[in-house]
Amino acid sequence: MKVELVQLAGRDGDTAYNLQRTLAAIADCAADSDLLVFPETQLMGFPTAATVAEVAEPLHGPSLQAVQRALRERGVAAVLGLAEADGGRFYNTTVLLTPDGVALRYRKTHLWASDRGVFSPGDRYATALWQGVRVGLLICFDIEFPESARALAQLGAELIVVTNGNMDPYGPVHRTAIMARAMENQAFAVMVNRVGEGDDGLVFAGGSAVVDPFGNLLCEAGREPCRQQVTLDMSRLQAARSDYRYLDDRRMSLPGELREYPDGRRELLIP
Repeated sequence: MKVELVQLAGRDGDTAYNLQRTLAAIADCAADSDLLVFPETQLMGFPTAATVAEVAEPLHGPSLQAVQRALRERGVAAVLGLAEADGGRFYNTTVLLTPDGVALRYRKTHLWASDRGVFSPGDRYATALWQGVRVGLLICFDIEFPESARALAQLGAELIVVTNGNMDPYGPVHRTAIMARAMENQAFAVMVNRVGEGDDGLVFAGGSAVVDPFGNLLCEAGREPCRQQVTLDMSRLQAARSDYRYLDDRRMSLPGELREYPDGRRELLIP
């Protein structure tokens, strides 16, 4: 699988600008890319409690529809974040969007300080199949909790994709965390962060990365906008799990209701 990391600077509350940059990145993607990965809340930036009702959209809203049309034209899938509106509530959401529609939706379960009072937390972890690979999604602060990635591993994840909005001085924290989450779950991990300045003087740390199932960095970006394509050799999964499997040798399983769907999705509901 060929994954393209799209590390961009965004504008908080400026959906038109962010959408234009997203569509341009899709149009300019490598011809052989299978999956593009964008940062956390790529489409809307980070709203506040005062602005979230104005900028948040449902999954069937105009922004994701425009992205899906662009993906269909290029025959590629994407993982990207948005501020989601659903039933009067708002969520920090990341989706796996294919030319056929939303294959997987994940709502951030661990809310960072600036998320609280703006978003409601999600209540489940989930994976889905894309091109024969079981993909799970996490968002930013989630990766600082080992249980989040372990929940995806418990659902069979082979590729953990993290949309990130990590800012200074916490860049090194997520660099360490993404390597640990890949190694301890013997899965590939892809993390794509935002760069540049946001509201209130925040400076986003970049450092997008791809890690193999042994915990080895396959690539790491700097602090500027960039594009990188990485080929994931899925045979590395078997190699990493050949002598021992942490998932098989653990003595405790995470609690929660397991749900499986005919389309291949699996969910673990948080109790």
